[in-house]
Amino acid sequence: MRLDNFDLNLLVAFDILLQEKNVTKAAARAHVTQAAMSAQLKRLREAFQDEILAQQGKKMVPTPYALAMHPEITETIAALRSLIARKGRFDPTTSEREFKIAASDYITTVLLVPLLGAIAKIAPFVKLNISLPYTNTNKSMADGELDMFLGPESFAHPDHPCELIFEERHVLVGWSGNPHMEGTMSAKRLAALGHVGVTISGSDTFIDAWMRETGIERRIEVRAPSFLQAPFLVLETNRVCIMHERLAQSLAGRLPLSIAELPFDVPPMREMLQFHATRDKDPGLTWLREQIKTLASLS
Repeated sequence: MRLDNFDLNLLVAFDILLQEKNVTKAAARAHVTQAAMSAQLKRLREAFQDEILAQQGKKMVPTPYALAMHPEITETIAALRSLIARKGRFDPTTSEREFKIAASDYITTVLLVPLLGAIAKIAPFVKLNISLPYTNTNKSMADGELDMFLGPESFAHPDHPCELIFEERHVLVGWSGNPHMEGTMSAKRLAALGHVGVTISGSDTFIDAWMRETGIERRIEVRAPSFLQAPFLVLETNRVCIMHERLAQSLAGRLPLSIAELPFDVPPMREMLQFHATRDKDPGLTWLREQIKTLASLS
């Protein structure tokens, strides 16, 4: 196979086919017809002289050759995306680039919302495409589908660069009319209260994981899908919520909330900025990273 005769778009099709293991699903994900994806699979088979996906009963199974090639191909795609994204110099005053960022609602509220205000005049046409972290966030990062991940250190991809943007404390939040928020909170008193907990994409949050590891129990009466919703769920009740101090302070200015110190020492949560290893010299991404780190240092 000669590289000058090879359509590099087939590498993207290869990656999607290996992930989906189904021509119909791969076609839907690539926004092409099933016939077009079947034709791409045929061309891949011819180019690599391998079945790539072999039919076994009702399933399609990657061949050993395809499985061996897949990690290298995903790295190649990520490197090519990075190369294309650079486009030489980056001028924030005129750039219309869209940055794809995975970030929690908490990070979006306390960092990205102020960021948009800070760069509104210096980069009026730059766009942010923000998505919540999900099960395959690490894979999307590895495949170069994301420009950036913002989140706790424990959720970052182990093979790509990370930069600390700030450390976050956890505090106790309750309705301002909740009598249990008065006075000093004890561990015994806290355990007896009803709590609003948060589960994001089916995973434990930082505070859930820490409390489980340290053996501290609490009675969860309500589960919310995000920390942004949790404070609303304690209003006019005696329930409480353990959450990030920055978000709590931001919402306390708009809602009738009380904030108190926890009766135990929770280690600070390290919030990280992560990007793909091949994009360390991407001028646009470098500019955005610097804007975020500058803003974070002021918070």
